[in-house]
Amino acid sequence: MPAALFNLEIHTPYRLFFMDKVEAVVLTLEDGEAGIYANHSFMIAPVKTCVLRIKDKDGLWKNAFTTDGILEVSGHRTVLLVDAAEWPGEIDCNRALDAKRRAEEELSGGMMRFETDNANANLKRAETRLKLCEMEEKARQG
Repeated sequence: MPAALFNLEIHTPYRLFFMDKVEAVVLTLEDGEAGIYANHSFMIAPVKTCVLRIKDKDGLWKNAFTTDGILEVSGHRTVLLVDAAEWPGEIDCNRALDAKRRAEEELSGGMMRFETDNANANLKRAETRLKLCEMEEKARQG
């Protein structure tokens, strides 16, 4: 028996990143990791920067990077609104490593609260991109 599917849309301010029927999506909410499947209860929740996992209609898992955003689950439609979303092939791993180093340097110096918050957000984005780079490298190696 085939798995139940639902419509998933992922939007950034710059593009429609993804739109298709899927079996599942796994992402990080404010209070931990969550899995969304067909017929999930209605909800609106804040999403944290994470490696988003999508189980497509063929039962294959795909990974992507997403930043903080908002998730809305309603009926047979799930919409994710984020500042940025990238497939592994769109990530420059060396640039992410440089961004991580810069953020760590900023955090090691004395900063005001808003600067610390910004540096922490930059660090989280860089670390998440690097995590996805590592996952893809391991998958390529078998």
